[in-house]
Amino acid sequence: MTQGAGQGPEAERTATLRDFRVPAYVHETGPYAQSTPPGEVTGPPAQPEAYPDGYSDAYTPTERDLPVINRGDTQVAIDPVSVPAAPPAEGPGPLFVVGDVHGYLDQLVAALQEKGLIDAQGQWSAGTARLWFLGDFTDRGPDGIGVIDLVMRLSAEAAAAGGYCKALMGNHELLLLGAKRFGDTPVNSGAGTATFQAAWLLNGGQKTDMDRLQDHHLQWMARLDAVEEVDGHLLVHSDTTAYLDYGDSIEAVNDTIRETLTRNDADEVWDLFRKFTKRFSFRDEGGADAVRSLLQTYGGRRIVHGHSPIPYLLGEVGSEDGEDGTGPVVEGPHVYADGLAIAMDGGVTMAGKLLVQQLPLDD
Repeated sequence: MTQGAGQGPEAERTATLRDFRVPAYVHETGPYAQSTPPGEVTGPPAQPEAYPDGYSDAYTPTERDLPVINRGDTQVAIDPVSVPAAPPAEGPGPLFVVGDVHGYLDQLVAALQEKGLIDAQGQWSAGTARLWFLGDFTDRGPDGIGVIDLVMRLSAEAAAAGGYCKALMGNHELLLLGAKRFGDTPVNSGAGTATFQAAWLLNGGQKTDMDRLQDHHLQWMARLDAVEEVDGHLLVHSDTTAYLDYGDSIEAVNDTIRETLTRNDADEVWDLFRKFTKRFSFRDEGGADAVRSLLQTYGGRRIVHGHSPIPYLLGEVGSEDGEDGTGPVVEGPHVYADGLAIAMDGGVTMAGKLLVQQLPLDD
């Protein structure tokens, strides 16, 4: 099995769906942002309860998924003296996972430096360490392409040092691929007509990312695996059982998804994106059983995922402007579903925390 890291017409309005065409401001010149009156926060309004039904089979991502909150802290200072020394280059190194990045390059660099995975110059410094990104590199934050470039470079540097840096496919990789490949081509959303471009814009797509997107970025994203098992940890992006729709083994799932992307059928890719966007399958009643269904099929003792911000899993969602001006407090990964699931999305898009965690977790 290969691993990829290192590796039209206007839609008709329908009665069953809000107007899902590309907003007018997309075609305007100048900065790629909606005009916002002074004092108002840009981005979609916070939702007090996001899809409490856990996304049923009828769900289709034709509305905003989760809030995007302007952080205002795009520069993160790191004291190089505080960076831990790299581990000795002997045998398999420690295993680390990274939650959703969503274009917050500065926060990613700071988190990787804090764990001693890169040095003050941003170069791989962890020897034989193994690093997995759980997907969602772009959208919502300011520099998604910069994030992809960093991950691709670290993949080469880590391999040269005897370790590795690899990445999984997230729903926002599928979204960006679809927006680039299919644009305004209408797709069958299950709730009327929709387009990838409109969905991308609605869920935080950045014009600067699209402008800088090159063929090698597209090829890298299209080759990413969706599922891997490492040291008893089943790594996926989304907290959903939809992976079971694509095969009864890790290899089958990854091959099926790559083949789907290779066929380049807009409706097929949309259905893949729709299923990857489902969330919350592991929380609440029946959540542990959902995790077990994946572990029994693909192996592993615990599932590790991103996708759903921990504040949502905990029901502690911050508002866009918060009374104290701060985001939700996330100290680290969230273990739940009878201890079988580890959530790694700290909510960086809602002023939370970009998580980099060494596994296994202490029980």
